[in-house]
Amino acid sequence: MQAIATFVMLCSAILLASLVPVVPLHAQDQSSSATCTFNDGREVSVRYSSGHASERLRSGKMWTPGDAPMFLFTQAPLKAGDLTLPVGAYSLYVIPQKNKWTLIVNKGVDPAAKYDEKQDAGRVEMEVGELGEAVESPRLAFAHAGSKQCNLRINYEKSGAWGEFREE
Repeated sequence: MQAIATFVMLCSAILLASLVPVVPLHAQDQSSSATCTFNDGREVSVRYSSGHASERLRSGKMWTPGDAPMFLFTQAPLKAGDLTLPVGAYSLYVIPQKNKWTLIVNKGVDPAAKYDEKQDAGRVEMEVGELGEAVESPRLAFAHAGSKQCNLRINYEKSGAWGEFREE
């Protein structure tokens, strides 16, 4: 009888251990996401590091939230500016400037890899404006602007940039 009780306790411990979430090495890194659903039910989403970025926005210098690439996932073919994106996953980077930001869409999706310009799918200009109040941590969101349109917004420090993604 004691052997059965020991076996049950051991199985219970293994089950409980499997339910405990694994804490990443960089516990201070926080992952966030923004999602937009088109009228047909297909989605576009961005996953990004919402932890405090060590890099401040510098005009003309590539920047990413939390010093890590953002990742775009789309279930629908998209059009952003002159760029056409098939269904899939992409990494995103931005180059902030005073009157516009440039969104770089890259085909490389390995989070450990360095940015490789040869993997660029293309670049899209984003409009930019000044926020009324500074934002300490980067924030991304989608605005569902129409049945086939989702606008990506990136807010950080006193800048807010936005660009539209249209479902093809």
